[in-house]
Amino acid sequence: MNMRSVLVVDDEPDIRSLLQEILEDEGYAVSVADTATAAQLAVEEQRPDLVLLDIWMPDMDGVTLLKSWKLGGTLAFPVIMISGHGTVETAVEATRHGAVDFIEKPVSLAKLLLTVERAFADAGHVAANDSNETLPIARLPQLLGDSPVVENLRAVLDDVATRSTPVMLVGELGSGRLVFAQNLHDRGLSPTGPFTHLRCDALSSANAHLELYGEETGDAVRPGYLETAGAGTLCLTDVELLPASAQTCLRQAIQQQGFMRVGGNTRVPLQCRFVATSREPMAELLKRNAFDTTLARILNTEEITIESLRSRREDIPALLEGFVNWHVEQEGLPYRHFTLSAQNRLRNFDWPCNLLELKNLVQRLLLLGGSSEIEVAEIDRALGVREPGEQAEDTSIVLRHDLPLREARADFERRYLIRCLIDSQGNIGDLAKHVGMERTHLYRKLRSLDIDLDKVRDA
Repeated sequence: MNMRSVLVVDDEPDIRSLLQEILEDEGYAVSVADTATAAQLAVEEQRPDLVLLDIWMPDMDGVTLLKSWKLGGTLAFPVIMISGHGTVETAVEATRHGAVDFIEKPVSLAKLLLTVERAFADAGHVAANDSNETLPIARLPQLLGDSPVVENLRAVLDDVATRSTPVMLVGELGSGRLVFAQNLHDRGLSPTGPFTHLRCDALSSANAHLELYGEETGDAVRPGYLETAGAGTLCLTDVELLPASAQTCLRQAIQQQGFMRVGGNTRVPLQCRFVATSREPMAELLKRNAFDTTLARILNTEEITIESLRSRREDIPALLEGFVNWHVEQEGLPYRHFTLSAQNRLRNFDWPCNLLELKNLVQRLLLLGGSSEIEVAEIDRALGVREPGEQAEDTSIVLRHDLPLREARADFERRYLIRCLIDSQGNIGDLAKHVGMERTHLYRKLRSLDIDLDKVRDA
């Protein structure tokens, strides 16, 4: 399997569970350890690609464990320190012993994801220079098929790929906007530069300045998204969710072609190309006064519509073959073939979540295994198609009067959140916005109610 693995080491169960939930939601394979001893055993059993390491633990502090890995020659992975109140100086000191960065408690979702992505990007750069055997994971194929829709999209992407102007990709949830953005980067003017991904719903009015511009604390410098992107590409996913304060910060940096880190006095030049994605055209955002007009003109220099999978059904057989081969080659899953009748069944499905839903279906069928041929009956079971006469599950929210107040409230919250998750098609950002909760608190709530995101999304 080529899924990147993360080991979370922390003696607080809530922190371990929260970090595991967030990172697994981002597609990482996550294991946990509650002590330094357990962490050591986990590393010896299977080397992780990244370790999140708490400083204070009952048997051995994290810095001592880090030093032991370094002295023993086993520090072959990036380590990010987790620091609580009063341990920031210790975390900074740990960077002198091999840690690549640190995050503070309470954990900021935006900072966690940026720090992890940056650590992987830096580690990949070092590995590529240290070993000719290290190969990047191939991009997931999306431009497969020969329908007029995909032929036109190929031509448009070819036309804008080698220009440095900002591009906006507009399409439905799961339509492949992020991968198309990566495709533009790979074929652009600076393909060797980093591809930095910013989920706009991870920013808030309070943290936008810090996350975009970075900060300086004494001798420690923590780059923000604009600096991390360097001369590469900064992809702004779901730009319609960018808070007003973040829009202002971004507009000012672009207009001035530079910015200063929080706490710093040195101007950092802005070099990256912007690719933004949105679920609706910029014109619609401006109609609702939901976006800065100047920033809109900048980011919407080139607008490309990513059509839904429903508009290119004839490409589904080619996409199935491409996704199967990708999962076999990149994740080591067993090869299975979709029969012609199974392919036709999938061509007639509505695909509300588009390419993402098709890709997840292929992965699930390969993981479950079975005969080499995937037939219609297996497709229907995976899609949740009911047999004739089978009753649908009642998804209405029922008040339980037969329970004590605390249990009834928990039952209601669980049903409510599951229903909202289904309505938001599993998108945590949309769910947080709908229920009015900060994402970190929402993850805790979902965990406390024993709501499995993957199961809800696969339902």
